[in-house]
Amino acid sequence: MRHFLDFEKPIAELEGQIEELRRTTDAGGIDVADEIGKLRDKAEKLLASTYAKLTPWQKAQVARHPDRPKCLAYIAGLIEDFTPLAGDRAFADDQAMVGGLGRFRGQPVMVLGIEKGSDTESRIKHNFGSPRPEGYRKARRLIELAGRFNLPILSFVDTAGAFPGVEAEARGQAEAIARSIEAGLDAPVPFIATIIGEGGSGGAIAIAAADRVLMLEHSIYSVISPEGCASILWRDAGQAATAAEALRLTAEDLKKLNLVDTVVPEPMGGAHREPTGMVEKVGDRIEACLTPLLALDGATLRARRREKFLEMGRTGLV
Repeated sequence: MRHFLDFEKPIAELEGQIEELRRTTDAGGIDVADEIGKLRDKAEKLLASTYAKLTPWQKAQVARHPDRPKCLAYIAGLIEDFTPLAGDRAFADDQAMVGGLGRFRGQPVMVLGIEKGSDTESRIKHNFGSPRPEGYRKARRLIELAGRFNLPILSFVDTAGAFPGVEAEARGQAEAIARSIEAGLDAPVPFIATIIGEGGSGGAIAIAAADRVLMLEHSIYSVISPEGCASILWRDAGQAATAAEALRLTAEDLKKLNLVDTVVPEPMGGAHREPTGMVEKVGDRIEACLTPLLALDGATLRARRREKFLEMGRTGLV
């Protein structure tokens, strides 16, 4: 059963009518093919017009859509012979942060990603995509391992942010994130990060300090969630839509600000409507970015990556 967002209710009503007419036909009733065709055209036009003018807050809702392909879907669709690697060698294995070795279209790679889960059981298992310090220490370990064995790094970012619990702070959450960012900036191998859903705060950039940052059309990437921003500025999470406008968290805004390198178009209605096609499209963009980076040596990659992030600060845009 397809899940519709609040602003998609008119589309849901039309698609419900189409389904009802289809059931009538299947039950041996009158031929309503023409009526179904008219309703389908109307639904497609409404879908196109709705998604052509999404507000930042509506894009945030699409980025969080429960049916949107998650990190493990991209790994399953793009990485052959994936072998998970577990643990931070200090405390535990964080299930929100996944990573391991595999082959991307024949090229050996190290893969990192934050998994939110797709149902109640998997969401609990993966802590709703909010890594703890051990997750970021695992990420750092795998980034350093990739550098040691000359493996390009691919990361898939989808998190509202790092886990904010007291125990996470007690175990050094801030330092773990900072060390992961440091490892990314210092990696002597190509590093490509893709924002596939939410990119929340330092919890996201911890695995996105990359040579190339790709961002799906309806993803979001921001220093704080709209709800968190609204709670701080107005003490009212209900102002999230206003905060989303101010944060400039959409792919379109971030591309204009040169904070991401490539915006990957999504199918009409969002990635969740054609997940398999979306995964392949992301794979094509990753391949296009990775190929020229493979020709560069480690010193050049580090220097360019450092300059890329320093330039963000010099422009006064962040």
